Amino acid sequence: MATITAADVNKLRQTTGAGMMDCKKALVEADGDFDKAIQNLREKGQKVAANRSDRESSEGAAVSFINADNTKGAIITLNCETDFVGKNVSFVSLAKELVEKAINFSSKEEFLASDFNGITVAEKLIEQTGVIGEKIEIGDFEILEGAFVGSYVHVNKIAALTAISAAVANAEVLTKDISMQVASMGADTLSYKDFDPSFVASELAARIAIIEKENEEAKRLGKTLKNVPKYISFSQLTEEVLKQAEEDAKAELKAEGKPEQIWDKIIPGKVLRFISDNTTLDQEKALLDQNFIKDDSKKVGDYVKEFKVEITGFKRAALG
Repeated sequence: MATITAADVNKLRQTTGAGMMDCKKALVEADGDFDKAIQNLREKGQKVAANRSDRESSEGAAVSFINADNTKGAIITLNCETDFVGKNVSFVSLAKELVEKAINFSSKEEFLASDFNGITVAEKLIEQTGVIGEKIEIGDFEILEGAFVGSYVHVNKIAALTAISAAVANAEVLTKDISMQVASMGADTLSYKDFDPSFVASELAARIAIIEKENEEAKRLGKTLKNVPKYISFSQLTEEVLKQAEEDAKAELKAEGKPEQIWDKIIPGKVLRFISDNTTLDQEKALLDQNFIKDDSKKVGDYVKEFKVEITGFKRAALG
């Protein structure tokens, strides 16, 4: 029987990330053979991974990494089963180590097949499944390149990247702010101008159907009915529609008995309110058309224009 020293156990811990008792047991079972002990731990990981393959892994850590010259960024989620493990310092450290490697690959498949200290990333995840006892896997994997790329991570739960067209003064502030916007509000595209008309029409129909169903129940209960929208995107607000909104505002002011000489001061605000009420799709899915979370008096697009650059791309990764 080989003598197992504390140094042997610590070496195995540093190599695999396994706990002290697991490392000692693996070394004893391998009769002190270091390579065999590693193999034993990895085989354990394979068994645990097979047994937990159907488990949901919606917790974990969302992390980001930006290269030295801010021209490329990566975000990943390292998923596990419980929030307790997801907050563990060693788990978060592993996630950060992985995302630094991820920036060198264009796809999750390439990344999983790449080297991680003599084994593949995929094998490392299986090893850690055995060490931790929970299903561990890479969830989201996003890479973004640009003239300047910045990031924002919210409590290791949501991560976002933003690329802009030039490395201007305060580019880091801008890209962090926009990444915060993306993390907080989400978005599918840059502008409402990118929407296909058929997409807008189908979204409107779906929302009307939901509201009409809710109104049926509200009417039965004697509750206030919701307004059924006619429009949900600025792409639908033609000159004729906006002109009619202005005329409706005038009629409303006249009915209220407001002096005509003050209408010009009130009508623009009412038209802006009409636009806000009828562009909900833009607010949800078009980044530049959202209200800026740090100053809701302006749109994201207006804030970006202050820096005289354009957003060339954005990415988001989130747990759950």
